[in-house]
Amino acid sequence: MTVRSDGSKPSGPVALSLSGGGMTLPLWFWPSVTVGYLAMLHAAFAAGVLRGTTGGDWLLLAAMFAAISFGCTVGLHRYFSHRSFRTSRPFQFVMALLAGAAFGDPIAFSARHRLHHAESDTEHDVHSPKQGWWHCWFGTLLDYDLAEAEMRTLVPDLLAIPELRLLHRWFFVPGVLTVAGTVWLGGFQAFAIGYCGACLLVVHAGSAVNYFGHIHGSRRYETPDRSTNHPVVALISLGEGWHNNHHYYPAACRAGFQWWEIDILYYEIKLLSWIGVVWDLNEVPERIRKCQAPASASTSAGS
Repeated sequence: MTVRSDGSKPSGPVALSLSGGGMTLPLWFWPSVTVGYLAMLHAAFAAGVLRGTTGGDWLLLAAMFAAISFGCTVGLHRYFSHRSFRTSRPFQFVMALLAGAAFGDPIAFSARHRLHHAESDTEHDVHSPKQGWWHCWFGTLLDYDLAEAEMRTLVPDLLAIPELRLLHRWFFVPGVLTVAGTVWLGGFQAFAIGYCGACLLVVHAGSAVNYFGHIHGSRRYETPDRSTNHPVVALISLGEGWHNNHHYYPAACRAGFQWWEIDILYYEIKLLSWIGVVWDLNEVPERIRKCQAPASASTSAGS
């Protein structure tokens, strides 16, 4: 259950407006759809592997993972949620569509993620390990208790952009078209290995950050939550695993603050800045990057 920062609960069921008419669906509807979608991803990928794969299948997975993960991590997280750099409206829309291929919605994701930072590791956190593994790993995907009116108060900057409002209303369209296009181009195997495999990697890499990034690892900075830096998770998630860094200074376009902290997502952002696609990167201030505060010992569930 999502709770406002003042401790009160949002009222009213989730509303999905498909044509401006404000059609209200039962509260159980979208979590049920999400559970079905996650089950389908796992089942289809397993079936595809059992049927036998080719090198082309795995190349397609790699290409789709690169595109979808960019939309979800650089796009939804570092750009839409934290506004850590600037870009043009066309490229902004491209990032939104790449995330939309996996049913990501900049407005809904950013609202929930900003709440996560405000309520991190409290009982109101959507995906804190304190609520258990299942809640942490999939909780952020199944939380639909945030009312539309409450969501709008958290992302006024995104709601000011007409095309993002349109994608919010029709968030399922890019994903459905991507699924249909993948099947049309390469049949079931392309869908099972390429699309489902890529989406599973994105889901589980993000969930690994949510879980291990708050329960195991080291802490360079003292933060109100239990966020940690985890090198292995950072490699798996292309840089998001430097989670204690991120929670200490979330406005930065990079999570790996030190040169040895590999952050592939930051390298991608930096490359795009060199060719003029993005600009005004919010880098880590030297006073923060060179913070000499003693790091605490490795954390665990009992610490």
